[in-house]
Amino acid sequence: MARKKQGLSDRHKKILEVLEDYQTNVGYPPSIREIGKQAGISSTSVVNYYLDQLEEKGFIERDRKVSRGMRLLKDVTGQLIDAVENTLENMVRIPLAGRIGAGIVIQPPDTDFNLYDPDEGIEVARSMLSERDAASSLYALEVQGDSMIDAMVDDGDIVIMKHTQEARNGEMVAIRLKGSDETTLKYFYRENGHVRLQPANPTMQPIIIEDPNSVEVQGKVVMVIRQMDATPI
Repeated sequence: MARKKQGLSDRHKKILEVLEDYQTNVGYPPSIREIGKQAGISSTSVVNYYLDQLEEKGFIERDRKVSRGMRLLKDVTGQLIDAVENTLENMVRIPLAGRIGAGIVIQPPDTDFNLYDPDEGIEVARSMLSERDAASSLYALEVQGDSMIDAMVDDGDIVIMKHTQEARNGEMVAIRLKGSDETTLKYFYRENGHVRLQPANPTMQPIIIEDPNSVEVQGKVVMVIRQMDATPI
């Protein structure tokens, strides 16, 4: 007699719920660690174990060569999901280029932001990007600090940056301070012959740069990726 296939366990169902939430509300797949956090599983190897089982059962599709390379095919009831716009082919991979200080001014790894790992990056649904923001002009930074918390940018979040050397007043930008060769994430204002780098935290004071020539704009924020969402700026 053939063995009857086991159904879905509570952990299978929870992982599927996490994947569906990301696919429906966020627009890009979660990472292994994000799945574990939302599903209450501390071990990434255990998460992979359950993902492998879900793939065998036909609930998900995985591309192990791509970070966040998974797609939900069926919900917890076994119902097929229409996810044409969220196929892996419609994901844009943006390189993770380093950390940026928000609340502190940090030393970049070299004379410019360097890639962490050649294989590390952030996948974002192409539909979430503005037509004017070509993927080739974008890079991602991990935020360190909480000076921009009132702008919904918290410690550990990911900001998607667009390469630019110009900034308008009020834009959130990555700034290099040439004299110390350090970087920070702040709102940019050019006024009264100086530059004001304004935090979005009422407990912190702005940074006033008397010599505008000592400030170098490296990029502006176009999207913030939090634990469970991605918000265009």
